[in-house]
Amino acid sequence: MAQTIRVVVAKVGLDGHDRGAKIIARALRDAGMEVIYTGLHQTPEQVVEATIQEDADAIGISILSGAHMTLIPRIIELLKENEAEDVLVFVGGTIPKGDVSKLKEAGVGEVFTPGTPTKKAVEYLQEALVKS
Repeated sequence: MAQTIRVVVAKVGLDGHDRGAKIIARALRDAGMEVIYTGLHQTPEQVVEATIQEDADAIGISILSGAHMTLIPRIIELLKENEAEDVLVFVGGTIPKGDVSKLKEAGVGEVFTPGTPTKKAVEYLQEALVKS
């Protein structure tokens, strides 16, 4: 029997705009995933702690602040420190094209930029996190 995919959706740092995070959280929920939304102004430590406590399969970071090259690698580092490197990290938001490959090299599974249909993120997670 297939298990439900559990996803933490987080807003990291000082970014105060959470519309995109709420839209993706709703799309994932509507696709049958369990979504834990952490709310605004989370630290990387808080996001990783919530991920571990909730035994999540993935973390979705919504970021518009421009701090993605600092905050997201820190989350990946903390996952490794906590032996949770199997947690898939995906990112959505205003990410310059030149930073996408750098984020992927750091360990991000996928980056979704503004205008990407939510269906793409849902399909990505379903394919990447197939449970049997």
